[in-house]
Amino acid sequence: MAVRTQHPAGPAPAPPLRERTGHLLLRAWCVFVLFQAIAGTAWTLAFGVAVSTVIVVATAVVSLVVWLLVRPPVDMRRLPWFVLAYGVWATASLIWTAWPATTGTTLALWLITTGQGLFVAAILTWREIVAAVSAALKWALGLSLAFELVVSLLVRRPILPGWVLPERGVKYDPIVYWSRNNLFDLDGRIQGIQGNANLLAVIALLGLIVFSIRWAAHAERRVSAIIWISIAGLLFVHAGSATAYLSAAAVVVVLVTVLLMRTVTKPGGRTVYYAAYAGVALAGAAILFFARDTLFSALGRSADLTGREGIWEQVLARAVEHPLIGWGFASPWLPWDSHFDGWIVDHGETVMQAHNMWIDVFLQLGVIGVLLMAGVYVTFIWRAWFFAIDRPRWDLRDDRPYSPLTLLPTLVATVLLVQGLAESGPLVVWGWMLVVLLGLKVRQSPLLGVGPAETSWRIERGDPVSDQG
Repeated sequence: MAVRTQHPAGPAPAPPLRERTGHLLLRAWCVFVLFQAIAGTAWTLAFGVAVSTVIVVATAVVSLVVWLLVRPPVDMRRLPWFVLAYGVWATASLIWTAWPATTGTTLALWLITTGQGLFVAAILTWREIVAAVSAALKWALGLSLAFELVVSLLVRRPILPGWVLPERGVKYDPIVYWSRNNLFDLDGRIQGIQGNANLLAVIALLGLIVFSIRWAAHAERRVSAIIWISIAGLLFVHAGSATAYLSAAAVVVVLVTVLLMRTVTKPGGRTVYYAAYAGVALAGAAILFFARDTLFSALGRSADLTGREGIWEQVLARAVEHPLIGWGFASPWLPWDSHFDGWIVDHGETVMQAHNMWIDVFLQLGVIGVLLMAGVYVTFIWRAWFFAIDRPRWDLRDDRPYSPLTLLPTLVATVLLVQGLAESGPLVVWGWMLVVLLGLKVRQSPLLGVGPAETSWRIERGDPVSDQG
């Protein structure tokens, strides 16, 4: 017989689950780590080499300490082995390098960048990673716009690195300016805090991708998303980078293909789309090769990609002297090293890269290095592709909805691949960090909410997770 009682049968009322302050601070630190990489040369241009070096090293030390304290769960069987193999080969080049000081210095930078990418991937969930990248891009793009506004409205003339104003009456090559004061000049190119229009353009393109993904996932308020997409679009167009335009075109092709792949419900249905995708890719490559004069003229660039072909010829001429193992790791080239100082000069400035990722790797680490780097990208792209097109499934249920967040790795990989044809940026700082971060995450957690750090509520709340590692 039931007994009447006023005692509640359900659990006692409790406040909603909230993240602890420690985890919120951890996420904020990851945003700073990403911003530091995305800002890139801005630190050196603003504060000099010594200060920027201290910032990089101090940030690495803090991340290492945090990693040891938090001990996030990592599946040791699912590490990015090609990334680690590339690092081992780069370290081994200390034995035969022609520029030991440069190899040692840049190898330390590579280790820090790789470690930071692994750190963010292990600490944050997929949703947090997309949010952190978005926040870092907002800081980089927002500061770039603010910087150009200050230069155009207050300074009203170009500015040199270190906040130095050029002497009046002295003619400078535009390449030496930190900002060229072109914000209100519709025909001029702006450079942002990075001091490089090509770099600003690709960061703005990443912003367009990430902000749009978060809007589609309803992770960003509509007004905020529209504002930031508009800012990113403005900077993207005003930077005027031909390489970034080609990257954007490639992103559109890949995005359309992924969305079409998601509509397939029958076995073998993707074959038609793969064939069409391959056809579009071949047609694009043919147009790029045979009609490049017309194409680059329309983009305001010369057919030799603004002198890049001449740089490639000089780099390849040296690279073939040591084709198997290369001359030694050097990403980027350090202009004060006698081997690079004055070797290739553009507009009176020593060139610090081969302006092609693959040629750069061939020079530094030979054919073996190229094969290892190819392994890095093939495995990353393979996993990122199926992460984007496959419906999330880990049981008998096959009707779970797709998430816009799963588009990020494959679209970023597209940008980096195209960028790597005319720049060496994917080998250093932000480019390499994103390869490592997304490459590790897509291996560790191939499904949203599944994998290390994805299903652990304790790490979400900032609780210790040492027993899960």
